Amino acid sequence: MSNISGVIKSIQNIMWQDTGLNGDAQRIEQLGWMLFLKIFSDKDKELELIDDAYTSPIPDEFHWVNEKGNWAGDDEGMTGDELLEFVDRQLFPALRSLDLSTGNKRAIIVREVFEGNNNYMKSGINIRKVLNKLNEIDFNIAKDRHAFGELYETILKELQSAGKSGEFYTPRAITQFITDTINPKLGEKILDPACGTGGYLTCAIEHLKKQAKNVEERKSIEENIAGWEYKPLPYLLATTNLILHDIEVPNIRFGDALDQPLSNFTERHRVNVILANPPFGGIVANGNESNFPQTYRTKESADLFLILMIHLLKQGGRAGIVLPDGSLTGDGVKQRIRQKLLEDCNLHTIIRLPNSVFLPYATVATNLLFFDKGAPTKHVWYYEHKMPEGYKAYNKTRPIQVQEFEPIKAWWSNRAESDIAWKVNIDTIIERGYDLDIKNPTKKEEEHEYNSAELMELLRASFEKSNLLLEQLKEAVR
Repeated sequence: MSNISGVIKSIQNIMWQDTGLNGDAQRIEQLGWMLFLKIFSDKDKELELIDDAYTSPIPDEFHWVNEKGNWAGDDEGMTGDELLEFVDRQLFPALRSLDLSTGNKRAIIVREVFEGNNNYMKSGINIRKVLNKLNEIDFNIAKDRHAFGELYETILKELQSAGKSGEFYTPRAITQFITDTINPKLGEKILDPACGTGGYLTCAIEHLKKQAKNVEERKSIEENIAGWEYKPLPYLLATTNLILHDIEVPNIRFGDALDQPLSNFTERHRVNVILANPPFGGIVANGNESNFPQTYRTKESADLFLILMIHLLKQGGRAGIVLPDGSLTGDGVKQRIRQKLLEDCNLHTIIRLPNSVFLPYATVATNLLFFDKGAPTKHVWYYEHKMPEGYKAYNKTRPIQVQEFEPIKAWWSNRAESDIAWKVNIDTIIERGYDLDIKNPTKKEEEHEYNSAELMELLRASFEKSNLLLEQLKEAVR
């Protein structure tokens, strides 16, 4: 593990010296496509050895290791301007235009990855140095692959501080807790309709691996786990993430989950389990709100995703999701969406999180919602998660930790009201206009001293709400 960690550290140092790379997000994207191609090529060579009928979708001259020049796998291979021109003028164009007529799903993955991502490095010498460092890792050796899989999580975590790209990463402690609590079973269909870098999917994969007793059961994991992602960088990172977790053909659809009518999703699309942190704080584009019934149309992405997820669950299906405080309250369409949730599903638990969990990307307060489809809600349990002793806020160096959820796990199966847990009857919620933003009744209202980041977030949210109201007014007067 330390050796692989050293390899990645060396690569990051090389990338810092390249004038074409600007910011963490670009460096991660650059490392992402290189890692993807290395991992994918290693796996293709393995598949060709064990299956005589298998043909790689990548033309041989573009494989990491090949018999026609060996552009990447040979430490003494091409470098400088020759290598830069090969990458920009030959490699990317070839992989962006792979023939998909054979129906090879692995070909689709390669093409979609390279259509949406770019080579930013300007020095062929630096590219050569990075390739040589990656050659020190053999992804066909299980020990190397699993060690790197653990390290990959820390690479993805760097996105949290990479500006807007932070939206694609959910802290591991949250994905782990939600997955453990929902407890997906072998044979169940599992979906994350906004999968980002694949955190929930990989947690579900590892959770199911512990249940698998033979090769057939392990194979069923690949068949039943799916994700959707509409931005190129997280799609690339999620695909690589799943390959590192032994999924040969990741079932991640590259596209916007909101871009088609809700009625297009029929029973065959429905799933047993949804694990998700849908995008929040955003306004949908391209008129996608018109894909939803009139009574639920809104431009707020989190609310549309909630309707979509309710629709996609099978009867008896269950979900664990992240939602901001803004989705728990509000009138009009927001109230109607909450009413549908409470009437179609049993929203049995809301875990209220501190507002610094997603710092520095977002400072809004968030909640973990757990619900089962098929029976209406009779009451909702609330649990207020408190930060560890001495913490004023989570941050990059002190993120939320998996072990902090142990008290909630202990409470979960033996629920009792306390100074941090309370139960609210559905009648009370209906009287409140289906408002779910119910504060801890034992806690006195405290004055909160906002830091500069929180004030900026409040200001941004205020502007966003104003823009949303203006859009709604425009629609009303048309």
